[in-house]
Amino acid sequence: MLHGMNRVLNVLRLGLTLSIVLSPAMVRGDAKTKQDTFSASYTKSEYRIPMRDGVKLYTIVFTPKQAPGSATNYPILLQRTPYNLKPYTVDSDSQSGHLPESFVNEKFIFALQDVRGRFASEGEFVHVRPHKDVKSGSQDIDESTDTWDTIDWLVKHAKGNNGNVGLTGISYLGFYAEAGMIDSHPALKAVSPQAPVGAMLDGDDVLHGGGFWLCHNWGFMNWFEQKLENPKRQEARVFDFATPDGYRFFLEGGSLAELGDRYFKDQIPFWNELMAHAGEAKWCADRDITRHLKNVHAAVLTVGGWFDAEDLSGALKTYRATEANNPGIFNSLVMGPWSHGQWHGGDGEALGAVEFKSKTAEFFRNEIELPFFRRFLKGETNAAALPEAYVFETGRNEWRRESAWPPANAVAKSLYFHAGGRLSFLPPTEGAEAFDEYVSDPSHPVPFTQSITTDMPREYMVEDQRFATTRPDVLVFQTEPLTEDITVAGPFAASLQVSTSGTDSDWVVKLIDVYTGDHPSPEPNSTGVPSGHYQQLVRGEPLRGKFRDGYDKPKPFEPGRVTKVEWVMPDICHTFRAGHRIMIQVQSSWFPLLDRNPQIFCDIYRAKSEDFRKATQRVYRSGTASSFVKLQVLAE
Repeated sequence: MLHGMNRVLNVLRLGLTLSIVLSPAMVRGDAKTKQDTFSASYTKSEYRIPMRDGVKLYTIVFTPKQAPGSATNYPILLQRTPYNLKPYTVDSDSQSGHLPESFVNEKFIFALQDVRGRFASEGEFVHVRPHKDVKSGSQDIDESTDTWDTIDWLVKHAKGNNGNVGLTGISYLGFYAEAGMIDSHPALKAVSPQAPVGAMLDGDDVLHGGGFWLCHNWGFMNWFEQKLENPKRQEARVFDFATPDGYRFFLEGGSLAELGDRYFKDQIPFWNELMAHAGEAKWCADRDITRHLKNVHAAVLTVGGWFDAEDLSGALKTYRATEANNPGIFNSLVMGPWSHGQWHGGDGEALGAVEFKSKTAEFFRNEIELPFFRRFLKGETNAAALPEAYVFETGRNEWRRESAWPPANAVAKSLYFHAGGRLSFLPPTEGAEAFDEYVSDPSHPVPFTQSITTDMPREYMVEDQRFATTRPDVLVFQTEPLTEDITVAGPFAASLQVSTSGTDSDWVVKLIDVYTGDHPSPEPNSTGVPSGHYQQLVRGEPLRGKFRDGYDKPKPFEPGRVTKVEWVMPDICHTFRAGHRIMIQVQSSWFPLLDRNPQIFCDIYRAKSEDFRKATQRVYRSGTASSFVKLQVLAE
């Protein structure tokens, strides 16, 4: 939802994260030149578009200027934002600095809207507003109806439009894009939800495996939820941690309840709402927009990043739900080697210390995204045909065109835990009591990054895991050096046989690519981390143990009893090269990304510091109680 609070705050103040996060022009520092060019080419208008219930939504429209006598009609490209469209004056077009040059040069009518209840728009704002499948009258609204009404007004009143509308957005704006394609307006021809908040409370911004994404949400909620006397003119304050050390800040702050009482004092409504309801299955399910992606009649291009720390799950769930519920429409998936929004924030050649050997983001913008909108909004028949799935294979660093996702030739294979930290495709034969154990101490949780930060660094998704390997509360299993390449494409799953001395526990599993000792370092090496024996995180996700049978069926562990815990993590597309090793790490904390589990069965959102306990965790690897991870391996 919000990537790197301090890095992108200015971007979000302008509210333009569409296909529109950071243009190459802004990265080069020539935004003013670009804005001057835009001013000479586009006319800005402001409207307050009426919705069916009478609420009016503030909308800016940029229309291409035409020479006298010309009468070219252009498609409308719409984005809806919960951030803002400052400055609120018809005389300023500074928002143009965030429109991609390729789109500006291509000529579209750009329509940008404050969503209901935000900034210059009327009405009540609701976070991730639940969709209503059945509506009883003009007062029964949701984001789908607001989008329908906006499109209907635009095609009737925006001068020079050709009757075709596109809808797009990244992150929270991606949520509004996917909500807007439900029960599509006839004029809506192309939609691109990009890193959408598909299931905000199930694998995206807020909850992962039932655990709360703490440091990611803390700064965002404080900034987003501030009550300003004049929100169209004032700027929200960034939370002052009074330290660069987020690990220490959150640890010393105590439990979630104590943190909220100490710093928010009931001033952040959505924090209070989460603390009251995030443990409720129905409340969470109501905020999963992917359950409602039906009656979609537009072409859909869903975009995500393999290393998106915020909304990776949303992109994959959106693609799958759209495919399942809307047979016959054009529905394509694009997954690149990107962090959140990185496909519109630079060239995409690298993330942290990991290189991808090409300008992947430029390729996406020029060869995938723009041709998609040309084809479905302008009717260009010579636009490049897109496959069902256009995915980037990391490790080997090349694009793949797939006719299905996951690929039809993906075969499930299990990697089993063995004695001595070995990982093998052969099942274990050890006796019934074979296990490895560690003590999980909530007062000394395993950090999720070695960076000193109060934020969630986007690079953590590929970060070197050697800092965790040496901890006594992290189990490590790895293969022998691979004799040939192994390409994995599809969901990654964990199946552990465990026991705990407590009554609740978190289980975190990380899939890691261990480089060879002589792996060359990048040149220049901006991170300073040598690549020899680098332990690259490929995928990692937690499961809050009490939800092992479902979010609607929380139950305690029986201390000391062997229990199976299984969960499926977001897809990967990665090649472990010959000579590399595949590593798995298992731990019970991942702080302060994941909130701490008291390790007793309780309402964690109301727990107090004295509720937290040490627990002895065992992971079994016997012939009768085996632990393993399941990979989808391509048979090539």
